[in-house]
Amino acid sequence: MSHPDTTTVVRHCDVAVVGGSAAGLAAALQLGRQRRSVIVIDSGEPRNAPAAHMHSFLGRDGHPPAELTTAGRAEVRSYGGEVLSGRVVQVTRDGERFVVELAAGHVLNARRVVVATGLADQLPDIEGLADQWGGAVIHCPFCHGYEVRDQRVVQVVTNPMGLHTAALFRQLTERLTVLLHQGVEADPGEVDTLRAAGVEVRKATVRRLLLGVDGRLTAVELEDGSRLDADAVAVGPRFRARAEPFVSLGLRPQPHPSGLGDVVAVDDMGATQIEGVYAVGNITDPSHQVLQAAAHGSRVGGIVAFSLAEEDVLAAARPSGAAADWNHRYAGEPMWSGNPNGSLVMEATDLTTGRALDVGAGEGGDALWLAEQGWSVTASDISSNALERIRAEATRRGLPVSCHQADANGWEPFVRGGFDLVSASYASIPRTPDLRGVHNILDAVAPGGTLIIISHDLEAMHDPRHQHQPYDPDAYLHNGDFAAVLEDACGWKIEVNVKRPRPPGSATAAQHPDDSVLRARRAN
Repeated sequence: MSHPDTTTVVRHCDVAVVGGSAAGLAAALQLGRQRRSVIVIDSGEPRNAPAAHMHSFLGRDGHPPAELTTAGRAEVRSYGGEVLSGRVVQVTRDGERFVVELAAGHVLNARRVVVATGLADQLPDIEGLADQWGGAVIHCPFCHGYEVRDQRVVQVVTNPMGLHTAALFRQLTERLTVLLHQGVEADPGEVDTLRAAGVEVRKATVRRLLLGVDGRLTAVELEDGSRLDADAVAVGPRFRARAEPFVSLGLRPQPHPSGLGDVVAVDDMGATQIEGVYAVGNITDPSHQVLQAAAHGSRVGGIVAFSLAEEDVLAAARPSGAAADWNHRYAGEPMWSGNPNGSLVMEATDLTTGRALDVGAGEGGDALWLAEQGWSVTASDISSNALERIRAEATRRGLPVSCHQADANGWEPFVRGGFDLVSASYASIPRTPDLRGVHNILDAVAPGGTLIIISHDLEAMHDPRHQHQPYDPDAYLHNGDFAAVLEDACGWKIEVNVKRPRPPGSATAAQHPDDSVLRARRAN
């Protein structure tokens, strides 16, 4: 299969996860492991982006947040889950499904939606504060308090609730000064207790943060011009739930009991008041650190899988999200010319004809060409709509093409050793950790037979100009996966493994001018 060269693409999936940090990725991982088609849409704006390290995450303490995200994406993709770069602008309901509209114009049609967009912090209007946020300016004693232990810490309290972490900062350093910013009225009992414990508590308005020549924080300047020496500033920001795309569904944030912002309300199962919409992570609870957010996402991801499974059992159905996606794409007008892929023509022209299997046959250009050359062809695809088109055209031309609906990742979807040629041109086969699709395709090649795999050039697909594409190339098998297995397999010889321009006559998408071509022969 290939992807249409169109401006707007509509994808179908079981679950759309909006937000790709710890909570969203953890939910997607659970769903992928339940063989659900899941697409994560990530705008690349995590709440913890300013922080160089995350803490109190067992097994990953001190690691950069981006490192966790990278590892999480790889794990989600290893189960065929997709992670798309983009921004969701609106989510609406269409019958029993949800329509997720992306800023780039693409659309996801999903059975369930998981909201993992998180919170946005709103910092006090203090000069220099935002520039130091995530560095010398911290807000959580659990996230970064240990790193400022024994230092001169100025805690700027901007609301009455902000005083509740002072006792924790006092444990971390004896050089703590608490400033009740702009005359915040804190609980007198709390203030007296802190003072009795040796903490300086003052009413003062902070004007700005002062830095040394090396760019490091040196002091806090107050409105009266006086200065407090400081190595770190602690401040509790207000927060806002990033829920704008879901307002059209009727999902509106609720005030948090602290009075510091709003959150999306969920029940114990992570379900919102909108049936079929769930929310995970700190958009539901601002106290979540990365570990708690990931745990919440994992738990709710499992609950979403349960809801889908129960629905399918009641319907006595076992639908495939991938099949639905491709059936939709083949439901309209033909997307391609029907011509064979030029790279296949180059590699297969001189082969002795016999039994051929075309995996991911799409609309059948390769399968029909092979039949015209004298091959007895089986066209295989996950889409019944695609196979109907092949069957109709083969009948019209009087060509020997049989059609076989199969998922290449299924349990023995092809006849073992049944084909003298097995080809797959731009086949969109989701990954599995055991690379089952690779092994199933290799097993279908008869002794002495040939394998031809043609993919888009993966490097070009990662070009930043294509970062808002409607599919994730890393979630699918590529030539490199086949080559790696073949190199360790007995009885195989790789004859061709190159990247080259797509031959003339092929249906060439402008963003995919090069092919990655692999040809291998199985020993007799």
